Amino acid sequence: MGSLWVPLAILLLSFTFFHTGVIAGKGSCKDPYYGKCFAIPQTCPPGCPRLCEVDCKICKPYCACDRPGAVCQDPRFIGGDGNLFYFHGKKDRDFCLVTDPKIHINAHFIGKKSAKGRDFTWVQAIGVLFGPHKLYLGARRVAEWQDSDDNLHMQLDGKEIKIPAGKGWRSPAALQIQRREEQNAVVVEVDGLVQIAARVVPITEEESRVHGYGITADDCFAHLELNFKFLSLSSKVDGVLGQTYSPNYRSRVKVGVAMPIMGGARKFATSHLFAADCAVSNFGLEKVHAGEGKDLSDAGEETKVQVTEHPVSVM
Repeated sequence: MGSLWVPLAILLLSFTFFHTGVIAGKGSCKDPYYGKCFAIPQTCPPGCPRLCEVDCKICKPYCACDRPGAVCQDPRFIGGDGNLFYFHGKKDRDFCLVTDPKIHINAHFIGKKSAKGRDFTWVQAIGVLFGPHKLYLGARRVAEWQDSDDNLHMQLDGKEIKIPAGKGWRSPAALQIQRREEQNAVVVEVDGLVQIAARVVPITEEESRVHGYGITADDCFAHLELNFKFLSLSSKVDGVLGQTYSPNYRSRVKVGVAMPIMGGARKFATSHLFAADCAVSNFGLEKVHAGEGKDLSDAGEETKVQVTEHPVSVM
């Protein structure tokens, strides 16, 4: 048993940029600064039994999907105000998650018709607009899920991004990406604007059975689980998630009900993944009122860029 800990320790050390990490059914602190907690497996909480993370400061596992800025499952959001809500949108359509003068983030929803009178939906991809650039993060369509396969597709300005396991990636476009694991998980930072932790996950047979999704063998509906940490937002921020970071936001969902629903699909709808044409869009507005731009948050062809030996420090 002792011999197994040597390669495991080496693997964990190679990811010291990230304070948390995931092992199948276990979470572990990945920052050696917290020596008493570092690399010690922690059992994942009941709310996320397969995948979890660990707060190194208190050495306790937690569900990333329960933190502010999370977008997971049949889109389940945790707003900047800490409140949980669902936004189902519509399958095969695109919706604005965040819009602000310097950044705009859309999501493409996939899904299935349900007997409940609405679509079962999940976020298959996001399109991030910043400056003149377009970043794509998406889950590939997968029939049978294999943990060893990398199903995360990344592009910057239409050119494919390929990052070796354990490496950092930096672009002249004020963008850096770090692989969290060998496959299916990355952390992205648009300098000074946002950090995004993205993971590709499938709908499991158990999830399909419990929720009645009716997932078939030809498509496991691989999708993204996301955590956003906004570094600089103006008070103009809007979008399904973005509005909850506005200092003037007052929640319109019924807090305390089993499934609090956020409406407004029409005003958040966009014509395509990289369109900033939703009704509430303010991307590209150059004039921002005095006092804005402060932190309002709590928490194809291969591109030729620099691949760093030392991971970037993110999240």
